[in-house]
Amino acid sequence: MVVSRALECNRLNCENKLLREELVKNFKLKEIIGSSGKMMEVFEIIKKVTSTDVTVLIQGESGTGKELAARAIHYNSGRSKGPFIKVNCAAIPEGILESELFGHEKGAFTDASSRKTGRFEAADKGTIFLDEIGDMSLGMQAKILRILQEKEFERVGSSQAIKVDARIIAATNKDLFRAVKEEQFREDLFYRINVVSIKLPPLREKREDIPLLFEHFMHKFNKEFNKTIEHISLEAMELLMKYPWPGNVRELQNVLQRAIILSEGKIITNKDLPFYIQFLDSEIKLETESADFSKSLIETVKDITDEVERQIIFKALKKTNWNRSETAGILKISRKSLFNKMKRFNLIKEEE
Repeated sequence: MVVSRALECNRLNCENKLLREELVKNFKLKEIIGSSGKMMEVFEIIKKVTSTDVTVLIQGESGTGKELAARAIHYNSGRSKGPFIKVNCAAIPEGILESELFGHEKGAFTDASSRKTGRFEAADKGTIFLDEIGDMSLGMQAKILRILQEKEFERVGSSQAIKVDARIIAATNKDLFRAVKEEQFREDLFYRINVVSIKLPPLREKREDIPLLFEHFMHKFNKEFNKTIEHISLEAMELLMKYPWPGNVRELQNVLQRAIILSEGKIITNKDLPFYIQFLDSEIKLETESADFSKSLIETVKDITDEVERQIIFKALKKTNWNRSETAGILKISRKSLFNKMKRFNLIKEEE
């Protein structure tokens, strides 16, 4: 059993070494795409903090690339040979998060059948990335503050202090300054993690980076799906530039992945894009100002989305001169489904 464990440990160490070498190659600054002024500012800050061990707070909306920025800092720093440990504070239930972060001793609670090493201990000599730290409870924040101040912690069920040398990079899509004022986030912890702040701009504020991002994802998905896409039509690129991208770069990646998979030629056209992007140049509007607040949220949202769906179908029918087969093809639905929707939205009479 001892020999078996030793062999397994050696195998894991070899795998970890190869994985780290591969990650170092993949997460240089070149993986963060952009040439806009705002992204140049981000690159400059990242380059400056890689030569230090200061705590970094990365702020930005969901999908802006906070984890990519954290990995770029780690793999360009003196800790690049050490582990990069990611913890999504919002995804782990409060009752489990303490054990995940600090580990536990055997018998510490009902299901603790053996000792467990926590994420902080695993991140020794490396970096721990606390994603969505704004969702962490005040009690857990106090324990993170202690690690920042004293570089030590205890496993759940133990009183023995464990020293750890791990750089902390935190990220959030929340306004922590406002959370501090509302007493939902500890002020002392905020100033400890906010030694250097990196603000990642949303995609709608750096639209000039969209062509570069398209080139990056085109080469990536061509290789991944064995496709031969060469470029994108001017009309399709104009639609990408107009769309507000609420899901940011992650949404753009998903849209381009879908377009490249579904495209039958070597050029991405507007027909390869989702319908809600195809009809951006129409008069379709999301009328939220006149929302009926006497109804429930679900009912109100349904009314608004029904109206948007009706307008999209109406515009598609007009575009094809009310040819149902062609309209169904544009909307990528069956002819029967189109007919049912036309009946539902009272478009049969308009056709007549």
